[in-house]
Amino acid sequence: MDIQALSQEKAVDAKTVHAIHTHKTGALIRASVRIGALLGRAGPRALSDLTRYGEKVGLAFQIADDVLDVEGDAVEMGKGVKKDQAANKLTYPGVVGLEKAKAVSRKLLKEALASLSRFDRRADPLRALARFMIDRKH
Repeated sequence: MDIQALSQEKAVDAKTVHAIHTHKTGALIRASVRIGALLGRAGPRALSDLTRYGEKVGLAFQIADDVLDVEGDAVEMGKGVKKDQAANKLTYPGVVGLEKAKAVSRKLLKEALASLSRFDRRADPLRALARFMIDRKH
């Protein structure tokens, strides 16, 4: 999808970037969460809630990563920044702007946390992980 969107040499919209991020990073994180849920013998409703959590936090993580590439500190992060734009990568900040990208990431974080609302404190590590992934500085 990345290659196809770039090869068309047309303006890419947020819907396209959303689809790309959802099917790449989002799918990897969703799969990780689902595997843990399945190994923990989650019932259908819990599996559905955890799947939604994985989808939301996966997309939010990728958007936060895109934002860090724009405004992160290379020393603090331990890697180069501003590489995405130089490489002509499709990112949320590149398509919708930095502030809108941050707002989308925060909205997805809230949705991810809401999907855990029926779980007790045993889901606190997932809540903390979601917050860390979005609020991280490196």
